[in-house]
This record gives sequence, C-alpha cells and structure tokens, in this order.
Amino acid sequence: MERGTIAICFVEEALQAVRAQGLDADVLLLQVGISPALLEAQQARVSTAQYGALWRAIAQALDDEFFGLDSRRMKLGSFGMLCRAVVHCSTLEKALGRALRFYGLLLDDFGATLSQQGHFAKLALDDRSGHTTLRAFAHEAMLIMLYGLMCWLIGRRIPIRLMELAFPEPAHSAEYKVRYSSTLHFDQPNTAIVFDAEYLDQAVIQDEQSVKEFLRIIPENILVKYKNTNSVTAKIRRRLRQGPLHELPDFEVLALELHTASATLRRRLHEEGESYQSIKDQLRRDVAITYLSDSEKSVTDIALELGFAEPSAFHRAFKKWTGASPGEYRRTLSSPRSTSSMRIEDHHE
Repeated sequence: MERGTIAICFVEEALQAVRAQGLDADVLLLQVGISPALLEAQQARVSTAQYGALWRAIAQALDDEFFGLDSRRMKLGSFGMLCRAVVHCSTLEKALGRALRFYGLLLDDFGATLSQQGHFAKLALDDRSGHTTLRAFAHEAMLIMLYGLMCWLIGRRIPIRLMELAFPEPAHSAEYKVRYSSTLHFDQPNTAIVFDAEYLDQAVIQDEQSVKEFLRIIPENILVKYKNTNSVTAKIRRRLRQGPLHELPDFEVLALELHTASATLRRRLHEEGESYQSIKDQLRRDVAITYLSDSEKSVTDIALELGFAEPSAFHRAFKKWTGASPGEYRRTLSSPRSTSSMRIEDHHE
C-alpha cells in the first residue's frame, strides 16, 4: 500500500543544508537510492522512506540531528534522549514543557515557546539564527520533530487549526496543507502552530519500550502517520484507497457516499485548492511511485492496476506527474545503496 510521497523541493531544501556544510550532496543521494537526476525535474517525488533515509544519512554524515542549522551541534542520540526524558511525564503539557527546556539546552539559535489563550494553545518557534535561504527547512525540521513527538506521546494526531510561517509563500505551499493544515498564513513574525488547548491535558501513553519502535523509523513514521487527515481531500483519498484504483467512483456517486451535495463537495475542494481529478491523479501517482520504488511489478501491471487501459497512457500521465517515464524513474532508483542502518536512538548505545 502506498504511504505517500515527498515533493522533490523538500529534498532540495535538505540538500541546501548539506551543501552549506561542504558535503557532496550527490553522494548522500546515491547512498539512499535517490538519483541526483531527479533534482532536475520540478514535478519529481520520492517515497517517504527515501526522504527519511536522507534525513538519517545527513544526520550521520554531520553527527548532527539538526543538520548543521544551529551554531551548536545536536549530536546523534540527542533526540532519543529527549524522547526518553519526556515519556515519564504525566500529561502532554508537562512533556512538551520538558522537551522545550531540553531543546534550550541543546541549541543556541533555535527554541520554542508554548502559550495558551482561551481554548487554544500555540507552539511558536524562536529563530535567532539569521538564516535566510535555509529558514524554511530549519523551521520545518524543528516542527516535524516537535509536532510528531506531541502526537506520538498521546497516541493520536493533534489537529492543527492554524499554521503560521515566517517566510513567503512558496510555489509548493499546497504540500504544507497536506502535511499540516488547510489554514496557512505566510510572512508571519514567527513560525507557529495553533491547536486545541484541551490536548495539553491528555495523558502520555508511551514508555521506554515504545520509544525504541518510535525512533526506529523516524522521521518517515511521523510524516505518514500525523499528516493532516481532517481535510475533505484527505477524506476522499481515504475513501478511494478502500477500493481498486481501476474502479474509482464517479464524482456524483462519491458525493452520495459522503452524504454531501455534489455542488457543496466541489466547493469545499476548491477552497482547499483541489479537484476530484487532481486527487485521483495524485493518488495514482503516489501508488505508482511506491510500486516502482518498492516492488518488482512490471510497468504494464502497474498501469492496469491504476486503471489505465493502455501502458502508453500510463507513460504519458506519469511523465506529466513527475517529469520522467516510469522506466526512467525506476532506473534512477537503481543506484547502489549504503549498507549502513544508522538509527537515531542507538548511536551511543
């Protein structure tokens, strides 16, 4: 089953941090099975597993789990120690408070604060680094870790009511809607997320044993598990994954299944910047990328499973989605991979 994909622009952002440290970005890409050629195609995407492997490879190469973005190195094993330090807290509020103090000890240029106003809580990042080109990646890297930690601690996704970002809106802003929230405000004084304060009272349900599993495949586990699932787009995507992709329902039938008037459903999708066709295309694209990356299915079999009458139609669609044909894409993933299996939590154990 497909687990979602990551736009190549996020790979490029991560590589900017690598190049800033004087490392060879192509070597790291090949190490995790991503062809440098994919960077040339703006529409390209990689699997969540590949993106997670890239994060771990960068952290290992730099011995820095914050990728050289702070003037002080966050040595390998730091995030694992943080997780072990917070699982003994009784509530999310206490655990988050301890986590923020922990980051305050680890980093000099970045921090975060938690505040409450009425029924809402706000987690805001404090960036004293002076970064410009690396700001977006630095902010997202810290948010992914903090937000993923929060959700994991209480065993459920915390809906983000509003996300503020301290940089201009990028061309790929729709990706933020999928990952975080449908409500985004750019060019804000600080990067922050706003959520219901009631979650702060939720009990921490994790322990020392579950920490090991959580850290084993971070960050891809939190990228997949704690995406924005409340949007209409996400609900439609979940419904479509329940059946075969070669028998997707008509829009009117789908609206009936969701107990929503077709005009209302179309309007809500428009408000999220999506259409039914774009959702179907994105789902087929992600499933195709997963199969091409992680299976030995032939291109013809993939085309038929996705509902294409002819392999040639699948070739044209895939090239439109990613900038490469299915065969070309699969060949870019056939690079030699590293045999190392660094885990964030076990580097110093």
